[in-house]
Amino acid sequence: MGLNGALLAIDAGNSKTDVAVLAPDGTVLGGARGGGFQPPLVGVETAVEALAEIVGRACEAAGVEPVFAQIAACLANADLPVEEAGLKAGLEARGWGGAVHVWNDTFAILRAGVDEPRGVAVVCGAGINCVGMLPDGRTARFPAIGKISGDWGGGGGLADEALWFAARAEDGRGGPTELAHALPTHFGLPSMYALIEALHLGRIPPERKHELTPVLFRTSAEGDPVARSLVDRLADEVVALASVALGRLGLLAEEAPVVLGGSVLAARHPRLDGRIAEVLAVKAPKARTVVVTAPPVLGAGLLALDAAGAPPEAAARLRAYYA
Repeated sequence: MGLNGALLAIDAGNSKTDVAVLAPDGTVLGGARGGGFQPPLVGVETAVEALAEIVGRACEAAGVEPVFAQIAACLANADLPVEEAGLKAGLEARGWGGAVHVWNDTFAILRAGVDEPRGVAVVCGAGINCVGMLPDGRTARFPAIGKISGDWGGGGGLADEALWFAARAEDGRGGPTELAHALPTHFGLPSMYALIEALHLGRIPPERKHELTPVLFRTSAEGDPVARSLVDRLADEVVALASVALGRLGLLAEEAPVVLGGSVLAARHPRLDGRIAEVLAVKAPKARTVVVTAPPVLGAGLLALDAAGAPPEAAARLRAYYA
């Protein structure tokens, strides 16, 4: 299948990459999975080279040459337009043909959750981000780089906040919270001092801090006021992102989907869900939330079909494959 046929869908996250080769009718011809996509750590050229290896395996599974009519790449760390441009140039240099479209990977979540490219999505996994799009190509987005771009939340951020309150509770600088007991207990340690020491000296690897986010939600569900305040603040942040993005696209007073994705939001914590619904009903009364659990490569595939001008039945076929 040559230039007028196959489509390439890429969802490249920080921890894993999924690639799908599609026919124009939405049939999945083949796919492959590989490691995370982190150009800030290894450079664009090396990151794209690793991506090319995964694409090669997907093409081998599909029985096609790596030549495509449309390439839809939803990439982690494509947070700024200048980064998107650099990654697009890197993909174009592979000589895969056709038109190359690069989006931040949050757009894959958004497109997976809507029947047409219209609405906003908030993703809360390790970090937090929000994007919006309209069928005419207009988008709304945030830099989503962390504290320096005004971000608050995400699994990593919640773990840090929980540690902050727990440390101050134990040493007397802050008020009491059950987090001071629950966090070290998770690691089999007797105190926050022991946990702080273990994290500082590397006996507990930094990447294990994300394990504390479920502990925070469990402590909130048990009634701890501090833990509950953090869950409520996350809900408020999700609604703030969504309502601003809806406003930028002129959708604030219209019926529009707000897609929720990422491990934290997909876990369906009752207090978090309830607070989001309550605050969103005030900020955007006609908005409706949709929780996405489908793999993000579905969204990348739908974006590829959009770019190819595929009919609705092609999108339905692709959705059925990933259902």
